[in-house]
Amino acid sequence: MLARLKSFFNPATPNPLRAPARVFWVGFLVRVLYLTLAHTYRIRPAEDHFQFGWEAGRIARALVTGYGYSDPFANVYLAHTGPTAWLPPVYPLLLAAIFRVFGVFTPASAWVLFTIQSAFSAATALATWEIAARCCSRRVALWAAWIWALYPAAMQYAVRWPWETTISTALFAFALVLALRLRGIGDDVSRPRTLNLEPRTSLWIAFGLLWGLIALSNSTLLIFLPVCGVWILIPALGAPSKLRMSGILRVLSGPALAALLFVACVAPWTVRNQRVFHAFIPLRGNFGAELYMGNGPGSTGLLMEYYHPFQDAAQLRAYASLGEVRYVARQAAAAKAIIAADPAHFAADCARRVYFFWAGVPHPSDEAWYNELGRTLNFAFISFAGLLGLALALRQRVPAVGLFAWAFLLLPLPYYIVTVHARFRHPLEPLICILGVYLFQSASNLRSPQRRD
Repeated sequence: MLARLKSFFNPATPNPLRAPARVFWVGFLVRVLYLTLAHTYRIRPAEDHFQFGWEAGRIARALVTGYGYSDPFANVYLAHTGPTAWLPPVYPLLLAAIFRVFGVFTPASAWVLFTIQSAFSAATALATWEIAARCCSRRVALWAAWIWALYPAAMQYAVRWPWETTISTALFAFALVLALRLRGIGDDVSRPRTLNLEPRTSLWIAFGLLWGLIALSNSTLLIFLPVCGVWILIPALGAPSKLRMSGILRVLSGPALAALLFVACVAPWTVRNQRVFHAFIPLRGNFGAELYMGNGPGSTGLLMEYYHPFQDAAQLRAYASLGEVRYVARQAAAAKAIIAADPAHFAADCARRVYFFWAGVPHPSDEAWYNELGRTLNFAFISFAGLLGLALALRQRVPAVGLFAWAFLLLPLPYYIVTVHARFRHPLEPLICILGVYLFQSASNLRSPQRRD
């Protein structure tokens, strides 16, 4: 027992690219302890428990009560609204499995859900460590992983939000880890750097399956997948022609297998949507409605929830009578007409959303101004540190920083156009954490020679 405790608290780790297990367990236990003592699992029952997973919770309830994947806005006035593809299926299915065992909208179900989310959030610290260790240094990895494990802002979505944010963030972080491994970033630098033409089948299998899960959890993140795949293959594509011709099949066999597995993950859901709606809906079908809620009459850059089918009785009746596909098409047409009629206002809304994405989304005006100011300063400081760290890493040519830059560029784009919320930045926050630590560690390294003098 003493030996186990010593190994747990010993900061040394056999493989500098792998985080010690205690990073995960400390982060996990802190989250579970908080959600248990703070009673965050006691979700308000207002609006027929809509805050328990919002649309995902409604779909999960329909699944366990025999109505299938449907009814994302059902309430006491309109019990059933028909089949849906409003959300991709992973998170609603997880909720449904929990509801089946622990009850629909019960505190026990919420506790189990938040505990699962806490496990994903704590596991993200492991991915944060490996990304930082491969690209920066073990010192940056140590600080970044422990900040992620213990910093309250990194755990809030795990212990308070019944939504897919924490799970999608973990999946995306480990997808970056796999990309670095496939590219060979951070591998044994003592060996001569040679082009690796091995297919690395197991890694490609994991890569394809992981991106399949991401697609079925938060399909917006797929905007990054083509860049990530091409980035992995750049060394092989840039090899001498003789080597490229002789190894082309071996090089492409891994990506082909990953693509096949990705399609295998996504295809059943796409086929289901085709059969149910008689329309091609690869992953989710709510873009037009979200576009209207972000850019409809009176838009200010934020989501206008009063146009949401759950809050607006007229919108809910239209949704139920038209069906989801026709309703979303109607909303999309209205949004496009409004944007075309006043493109300058749309551009101004997009500029506001850029600001909100990085500086923080305003909260209700009845909250104390100093709370709002403190939240904004904290949110903006984290973004600023991450962006400055990215700029410094680009200047210093840190390995894989180009891939990170693409993530910073691409992931926010859909939100600039449609709507924005603080949680939308969360998938980028492991990288923001790493680059922020890298920024301050670099400043410390620059000052240290002066102190020695």
